[in-house]
Amino acid sequence: MVSRIVIAAALFALPVSVAAQEVDVTDPEQDVIIVRGEGLPETPAAPAYSSVELDRETIVTTASGRLEDALSNIAGFQQFRRSDSRSANPSAQGATLRALGGNATSRALILLDGVPVADPFFGYIPFSAIAPERLESIRVTRGGGSGPFGAGALAGTIELASADAMTLGPLTASALANFRGDTELSSSVAPRIGDGYAVVHGRWDRGDGFFTTPEDQRAPASSRANFDSWSAGGRIVQRLGSDLELQGRILAFEDNRTLRFDGADSSSEGQDVSLRAVSRGPWQVDALAYAQWRNFTNVVISSTRFVRVLDQKDTPSTGLGGKLELRPPVGDDHTLRFGVDYRRNEGELFEDAFSAFTGSLRENRFAGGETTDLGLFVEHDWQLGALTLTGGLRADHYTIANGFYRARDADGATVRDDSFADQAGWETTWRAGALYDLDEAARLRGALYSGFRLPTLNELYRPFVVFPVVTQANAELEPERLEGWEVGFDLLPLDGVSLAATYFDNDVEGAIANVTLAENLRQRRNLDAISAQGLELAAAVDRGAFGLNATMVFTAAEVIGSGFAEPLDGNRPPQTPSFAASLTASYDFAEGALASATLRHVGEQFEDDRETDVLPAATTLDLYAQMPLVAQLALVGRVENLLDEAIVTRNSGGAIDLGTPRTVWLGLRWGY
Repeated sequence: MVSRIVIAAALFALPVSVAAQEVDVTDPEQDVIIVRGEGLPETPAAPAYSSVELDRETIVTTASGRLEDALSNIAGFQQFRRSDSRSANPSAQGATLRALGGNATSRALILLDGVPVADPFFGYIPFSAIAPERLESIRVTRGGGSGPFGAGALAGTIELASADAMTLGPLTASALANFRGDTELSSSVAPRIGDGYAVVHGRWDRGDGFFTTPEDQRAPASSRANFDSWSAGGRIVQRLGSDLELQGRILAFEDNRTLRFDGADSSSEGQDVSLRAVSRGPWQVDALAYAQWRNFTNVVISSTRFVRVLDQKDTPSTGLGGKLELRPPVGDDHTLRFGVDYRRNEGELFEDAFSAFTGSLRENRFAGGETTDLGLFVEHDWQLGALTLTGGLRADHYTIANGFYRARDADGATVRDDSFADQAGWETTWRAGALYDLDEAARLRGALYSGFRLPTLNELYRPFVVFPVVTQANAELEPERLEGWEVGFDLLPLDGVSLAATYFDNDVEGAIANVTLAENLRQRRNLDAISAQGLELAAAVDRGAFGLNATMVFTAAEVIGSGFAEPLDGNRPPQTPSFAASLTASYDFAEGALASATLRHVGEQFEDDRETDVLPAATTLDLYAQMPLVAQLALVGRVENLLDEAIVTRNSGGAIDLGTPRTVWLGLRWGY
């Protein structure tokens, strides 16, 4: 890890040394040049695809102070489970949209300053590593057709944009604690450097957490959901010449959790580095390169004998990639973008299996492989007065290679030694859309799209156990493919009031799911399809001090299955509600005081593919308040789940896990 940090530091030193002498920002006789620290602007036709944007105030005023909580303001966003990054297993935190279900792998593409953040091996999102207070905005585009974003945007794209120095200010800091003794500490400094700025940030969350097991199901071995996570990093943005901007970013994080039972410990850690060059001249250019190193460990405890049965002791993985996008000058009414992107994921699993009766070692297991994706894309927007048209084409060449699974018994004798056949192929996807402005207050839009997602190394090669259920990997999985369409409208009936509605129809052919084969035995398989149709509604009010944001989604989703999947035909995909809604009302008082309340509802879901275990509907109410004290110091109060709703996050044959109970936080913030 140290060597990786040194390499990243060298990247940051380069732009600083080049530009540090160009402008003295303390000299009042010189103009201070404000650099943006972001990518190229959205194209004119971007609103043709159903999208929602969260501003900074919404992001930093959640009751939990966590990124996934902010994203939950958009109805239809979901993780595999309802737990957040304090009480979920990290490998279960995949993100998806539009009720397309999942198997803990992300079907939505999440980007931080243009860089994919999903774990290279598992595909989960390290939510605890991305502190909301470091962000400027979040743009969520629902629906497939990744176009220039990169492969993997099957259910949509979530773009996270870092806050710049002007937004953050020279110094921010916060310290909060709740009544259980859990704490949250965060700080950043953002000095001006040369012709640009730097941001250095850190965050530390720790606590004993709460019991996820209901009181009537607890055993002496039951544990609170302990958590201890930190993240630290930096970002530097410098202007080089009249149009060129260089952006560098580094991040390191570690997250440790204990779930359900003493000794059921998991950990995830990572180091990321990226370098980006953005030119805003006549020929606009966005060039990006990044590297990621991740690791994951997990200990599985028997739920009947409460002893260790599996130690996933090491899962190192690497993600390498980059993107080059060009926008030539083709006239005021046209926006043309084309380019290439690449990603390579490589990882291995090392784990030990133990007897639940004797505690002795039964097997050593090793698995891994690599995947690559090289994408070529082109997209064109054409403005014709009130009508804007857009169309894009993408071609991806992928490989799945060097897959293996080996197992040795306690004496070192080989039990299995499998090498899997390599796969390679081309996938062509497309998207097209149209916008028509009826007048200044009304707009119609429609879009068609297709997309694809490669199976992750985890889905291909790593079996896992949530005792007593065993889920097998499947090296013969094929990519998922989506086709869909949507129509909608946006209205501005009054000043400060907006309304939007979107009807969508999406089908995922070859959807990868955990399919039940026998009692306590599942395997990852390609289903015929998952079909989802739905209606998304949104409303926003911004009338002076008062604000309101509401979203809701009604979805009819079902599995299309034949052969081995025939028993699942017509079932709703696991972990998929038919209705979800979020409503946030806020009021900004004088002198920087503010208060908000968020009401959310998630409908009934099924835990499993056979629809035997139900997760009941849940309604929660969260509160946030901030009161200035002196200068930039403010008192902050937060309440999660005020009504203390029982949120069932897992139901395995009646064995229940619960989400966050009523939790009250109090603390101080400086500089927000």
